[in-house]
This record gives sequence, structure tokens and C-alpha cells, in this order.
Amino acid sequence: MRLKISHTTSYHYDTPVPYALQQLRLRPKSRANQVVENWDITIEGGRKQLTFEDEHSNTVDLISFDPGASEITVHCQGEVDVTDTHGIVGRQTGFVPLWLYQRSTSLTRPGTQVRVMAAALEQTGNALNDLHRLSSDILEKVPYSTDQADPELSAEQVLTEGHGVCQDHAHVFIAVARHLGYPARYVSGYLSMDGQIDQNASHAWAEAHLPDLGWVGFDVSNGISPDDRYVRVATGLDYSGAAPVSGLRLGSAGEKLHVKLQVEQQ
Repeated sequence: MRLKISHTTSYHYDTPVPYALQQLRLRPKSRANQVVENWDITIEGGRKQLTFEDEHSNTVDLISFDPGASEITVHCQGEVDVTDTHGIVGRQTGFVPLWLYQRSTSLTRPGTQVRVMAAALEQTGNALNDLHRLSSDILEKVPYSTDQADPELSAEQVLTEGHGVCQDHAHVFIAVARHLGYPARYVSGYLSMDGQIDQNASHAWAEAHLPDLGWVGFDVSNGISPDDRYVRVATGLDYSGAAPVSGLRLGSAGEKLHVKLQVEQQ
């Protein structure tokens, strides 16, 4: 399936910003199950300083604000052909060793509730089936709700809250999967919802590495493995390593964020 994507992120400040830098992880890469036909990023109110690949092989654009800017807009658009591989991405590639994806982070560190969920999982000996069961258990324990939309909540905090969004589901899945011994990682990207072009935000899900299949995706929020409606953009140990936009700025200006996203099936 070919997906046409238009993604605009605008930041508005109530006073001029003297200095700011942002890292953009907004460029999907061609892989075994997706081919990027074209992709373009334009910036208003700032400029691109350099482009590099991070340790997870994500393409990162480093941008600076124009001096005294009070608004900056990042617009991405392009087309990606995606093949349905039932969530299977394949073997680990790149320079990062597989064992790194078993390392806990502040957002995925197991606490009492993560350990309880891991112990309660009815394992059958079939890793793929077990992780699908885990995905289902998480959605039952943490129903989807936009009442909580803070990506900085840890997996343990999410389980305490008892509801969350796709980022929260991914962090809980990663925390439990790692506790069970599986390498796991966070994925940011896009999802084309059937019959709906306008989206509220980009999407996130998790991947676990299985001995026979390699990396396999699990979208807890929708109860499926990613298919040809999903575009992978960036991966990391958690949200902080795969966030679409992250950065720093000087000053105390108030900030307002506006996102416009369209994902259209061609």
C-alpha cells in the first residue's frame, strides 16, 4: 500500500526565543517492508544545521532557531510504499548489539507492578503467542485514554494510573518483555486509520526480538501487529530515543504546540 503523509508541527512562543536547537527524527528509511518514494522536510523560522545517523540508525536532522524567533514550523511530506509482513521486521542490523535492548531505562525500569504482570502472563512456550497475550493483557489492564498524554510517565506509573495512550502501552510492553528476557524497543511512526485521513498525532508501538523471527512489532493500543498501514520512522530504547522532535532552548517563553497530520491511502 502506498501512503501519502503530510505532517506539520508548529511551536508558538509568547516572547522571542534567544537560542534553541531541535533534533528531528522525522525521516522514514527504506527497509525490507517499506520503500520511501519521496520525502521532504521544510523549516520556517529556523534552519537545518546538519543531518546524521544516531546509534539506532535513525536519520536525525539538527535544526536551529532563527535569532529572536517566536514561531518555528516543521513540515514533512512524502510517500511510502509499505508491504504487510505481519509485523515481522527481521534480524538486528546496525552497530547496536542486541543485548542493549534488554537494558532498562528510567521509563521502562521494572517495579512491583511490572513484575506482577510478567509473573501473571500465561506462557505457552511459543514466544510469539505469549507476546500477543502480553499485548492483550496490557490493553485490558491499561485501557486507551487520552486523559493521560504525558510521554514521560514510566511503565510503572502507567500501570498505577490504569489508562494511557500508545506511548504508555509501548513502555509497559517493553518493560515486561525485557523482564521476561526478550530484547525490546520503542518505535515511532505513522498509522493510516481506515476511512480517516486526518490524524490527531503520530503513532507509537513496540518491537520484541524473537530467536526465529527477529524483530516483531506489537501495537498494544490496536491489538495487532503492524501491517501495511504503518510507517516505521525511528526506534530507541524508549520514547526519549525515538521522539519525533526533541531539543533545548534558552529563556522562559511560554510554548504552544500545534500539530496537523494527514495520512492518506493512495
